[in-house]
Amino acid sequence: MQFLFIIYRLAVAFWVGGTAIFTFVLTPLIFKSEPRDVAGRIVGYLFPGYFRWGLACGAVALICTIASRGKNFVAALALILAMLTLTSFQAYYVEPRAAALKKEIPSFETTPKDHPLRREFSRLHGISAVCNLTVFAGGVILVVLF
Repeated sequence: MQFLFIIYRLAVAFWVGGTAIFTFVLTPLIFKSEPRDVAGRIVGYLFPGYFRWGLACGAVALICTIASRGKNFVAALALILAMLTLTSFQAYYVEPRAAALKKEIPSFETTPKDHPLRREFSRLHGISAVCNLTVFAGGVILVVLF
């Protein structure tokens, strides 16, 4: 059981660490150093791998949690399932729709913010940001409390 707990902790740590680096370091750095359209394209290329990473780490954490039924099993299970649900929602619903919208917008630098496609993209971006920060917060809770 100790081995499962170690694998669980590593999976959660890698998940929350990946989220932190991507959200708070990598993405801002790319947008700071590249023009808006180039930065958006780069981050867009990274998103599928980013979400696969979260889903893989979450799956490992879920399997270890179910197998070990350790401390605070129900709370940890519920939190992991919620995080996986949000990550899946981002990966399979929000990101593909946002990517399709990005293809229809000639340039984020020249297209007005009140353009209907930009408004829809901003809405999806906001949803994704809330999901992402919620997954991050859930990961922090798992690391600190479980």
